[in-house]
This record gives sequence, structure tokens and C-alpha cells, in this order.
Amino acid sequence: MPLRALNDESEKPPDEEDYMSGFKLWLMLASLIFSIFLIALDMTIVATSIPAITNEFNGLGDQAWYSAIYLMTSGGFQSTWGKMYQYFPLKISFLSAMAVFEIGSLICGVAPSSVIFIIGRTIAGVGAAGVSSGAYTICAYISEPRKRAVHTGILGAVFGVGSILGPLLGGVFSEESTWRWCFYINLPIGVLPIVSTVFFLSTPKAAKPREAPIKEKLLQLDPLGTAVLMGAIITYLMAVHYGGQIDPWNSARVIGLLVASVVLFIVFALIERWQDERAMIIPRLFAKRDIYVPLFYTVFQGGALFAMVYYLPLYFQAIRGTDAVISAVHNLPFIIAAMLSALGAGIFISNTGLATPVMIGGSAIATVGCGLCHLFDLDTETGVWIGIQIVVGLGLGCAFQVPIMVGQVSVDVADIPAVTAMILCFQTVGGAIWVSASQSIFVNRMLIAVPHFAPGVDPTQVVSTGAGELREVFGSEQIVGVLTAYLTGIRAAYMLSCAVVGASLLVGVFLPWKRLDTDALKEAGGAAA
Repeated sequence: MPLRALNDESEKPPDEEDYMSGFKLWLMLASLIFSIFLIALDMTIVATSIPAITNEFNGLGDQAWYSAIYLMTSGGFQSTWGKMYQYFPLKISFLSAMAVFEIGSLICGVAPSSVIFIIGRTIAGVGAAGVSSGAYTICAYISEPRKRAVHTGILGAVFGVGSILGPLLGGVFSEESTWRWCFYINLPIGVLPIVSTVFFLSTPKAAKPREAPIKEKLLQLDPLGTAVLMGAIITYLMAVHYGGQIDPWNSARVIGLLVASVVLFIVFALIERWQDERAMIIPRLFAKRDIYVPLFYTVFQGGALFAMVYYLPLYFQAIRGTDAVISAVHNLPFIIAAMLSALGAGIFISNTGLATPVMIGGSAIATVGCGLCHLFDLDTETGVWIGIQIVVGLGLGCAFQVPIMVGQVSVDVADIPAVTAMILCFQTVGGAIWVSASQSIFVNRMLIAVPHFAPGVDPTQVVSTGAGELREVFGSEQIVGVLTAYLTGIRAAYMLSCAVVGASLLVGVFLPWKRLDTDALKEAGGAAA
């Protein structure tokens, strides 16, 4: 999450002496880089460690919650933390966010059960929203204007790298040590941002909290809107969790949860309209075509990327029988292609202002790539799965950050924090929605396929078996049929991603076909949250 607007009392730039320089500046920048890297890493690090986690917790039943709940809270609380930095002391707010994130990470690391692990992920997500918001806010206040674009661009690049490297590091920890180190590692690394903030960050005059009665400060956090949004997403997650796995899709519980989710989303929209400038989704900004189109685009495009990040490693670990490290290595074509295409797209747009072709072209390429993933089989040739992953990575990577770039140059400078928070909220909530939907379709299709490909095998036993233990639990006469059924579910998840990113292509064509202001892009630091 990016820069927040300056207080009403401090619309003018900070005094020259407020900016850091020398050792203190680089120490704080390093601290902010570490904090951004940690929260980005946590978004995807469980992708390759999920098989190890499901092995320990005995089953796939809660798998979707491991990723979706983190994305849900980190997205849903973006605006809340943004308002915190406006209305409460900067240093205390950032340290509070770091503390919440570290506590959540610790709970994940020591979790004795799946439920406790999910609680830890929930808390870590809330903290992550505040850490990302705070990092960009602090960067804005400690960097001279002529250097700010470079510094925020570095933070944005680190965020993208951390998100994409997550599966690789998760695989290394899971195989060489334990999956719990995916979360323990946050504790020592988090010490640097905390210590640096306590001892070296002097709150600039421009960061003085906005004056308002405590009641108004609390109302600015939009607690009602946040609570209703969380309720809408949770009821949806519960519906897709129960549907077809625990209850039939036409059961009263599943239908009731889906109806409740739709109603709560409608109520949320009405609340945001009523809240006006207090809202996390500000109506006057949402009404702009340059804003609402990128918002809906990123729900689909970002959701597809997160889903593929989770289900590409599952293919290698469950179907090909690789360990977590080798699975991560096999994902390098996707990771490298996504990183390079994201970098290339940023450079291209910054110099040409042509964002709409990149968004549409990226979605088109990703749609083809996700569709080609249906070719993955029990013994797909190496060259085939490498080539397909490169196509997927190129398409999803190049367009991932573009909606934020479009949004930031489409509003006044004072509205940049709000619009970026809105886009990041839609992006991460979209990830929660589509990752959980992918899990649902994966399990449902697998349950249907097991009796066909592996007669005599209890489908619920396959679901309750960790992805990395399939060859240990099922004998030689059963394993081929079980893996084929498993592959059927994975392919269904790929096809859902294909449809979802295809939807982003249709949304993208409604963007204005005009060049962005390249000077504004560079001034915004690439918008690279």
C-alpha cells in the first residue's frame, strides 16, 4: 500500500531537515525493504509448503483457508490502516502493525492444529496490511521528493519479487527443515524494522496526526464497512468450503451462506455510499472509469495469478512426486518469466504511457497459458511444462502491477493513497475469492473422479490424505487411478483460472485507449506497491 495523503495542516512538503540522509536513511530504507519483503513473501510462501502442512494436519479440508484468509484480511484492512496513519501517531501505528504481524507469524509457527494455524494467518494478514501501508508512508516522509520515486519504486519491486519468490523459499524450508520455518523466519527478520523504527525514526512534522475528536478518528476507520466486508467474504469462503465436500450444493446451509454473502456485499456497497469520504471504497473515486475498470480487472487478473501460484506447485508435488525443493525449482520458469515481464512492463509503460495494451495483451497471453495447463499429464515431457509455465508467467506477471499504475495517474496527488488502497484491496480480496474457488472446484472434481479412476478407493480418504503422502497411503494398484483423479481436480482449477483471467481480458477492453502521463508515472514512483 502506498503513500498516504498529508494532513490538512501539512499540505506543503516537509521541511528540508525532516528528510533523512546518510546512514540513517539507508538503514531505514533497508528496514522498510525487509518489512515489505516479509509481508509479500507471506502471501505465497505456503504455496509449496501446503502439502507438508496438510500432511501434518491430516487432510486437504482446510487448505483453501491457509491462503485465502491471509489475502482476505490483508486486503480488507488496507484502508483501515491507511486511515490509522492519518489520524494516529506514525511510529506507534507502524510498530503496532509489525507487532500484530509478528504475533500472527508466531502463532502459525507453533500451531498444533489446522484451526490455530488459520487463526494465526488471519492475525498475520491484519498486520501485513498495516506494515505495507506504513512502509510506503514512512518512505514518503523520509525521502527527498527527487529521490522518492526511486525509493518507492524499489519497495514496489521488492513487493513483487517477494510475492513471486514465496513458493521457492517455502519449498526450501519445507524440505530442508520444516514448514514452520516459513513463519519462524519472520521473527528475526522483523527485528530490524522494529529496532530501526524505535531508535532511528524521528516523526517528521508533516506526519503529525490529523486533528479530530476521537469519535471522528474511529469513524474514519470505517469499522462498519470493514466488518460487513469481512462477513461477506467469510460467508462466501464457508459456502465454497462446505459445498460438495461436506454438504450438497443444494443444501440449505450452502445456499443460505451464498445468499448471505451476496446480501452482505450489497449492504457493504450501500454502507460505502453512505460513508462517502469516510469509506474504504470512496464513491467519487469509484465512479471514475479510470478507477472502477482497473478495480474489477485486478479482481480477476490478480485472483488468477494467486490461484496459479498455489496450484502449479501442487501438480509437481502430488502428481510428479517431487519434494518441496524440486517442486520450487520446477516452478522457476513461471517465477522468472513473471518477474522479467513485470519489470519489462513497468519500463515500457513508464516510457510510452501505453497501459491498456499491456493489460489486454497480458490477459490474453495468460488465458492461453492457463488453458494450456490442461495438457499437464502424469508424465508430461519437461520441455512442455517448462514452455507452458513461461507463457503463464509472461501473461500474469506483466499485467499484475498495471492497475495500480493506471489508478495513481488518474487522480489528484492527494487521492493517490486512497485509490491505491482501493486497488490493493480489490486485488487481494480477489485472490481470496478465486483461490478458495479453485480449492472448491479441485476437491469437488476429484471426489467425482475417484470412483471412476480408482474404484474401491474411498474418495474422502483421498481428501484427508496430504498431497505429499499419496504414494505412501495408496498401494501400487491404486495409485495411478488416485493420481489421475487428483490430476482431474488440478486441471479443473487451471480451467477456472483460465476463465477468470479471460474475464479480466473482457473487463480490460473498457479501459480508455489513451496514453498515461509518463511524468506522473515517474513522480508516483512507479506506483509499485
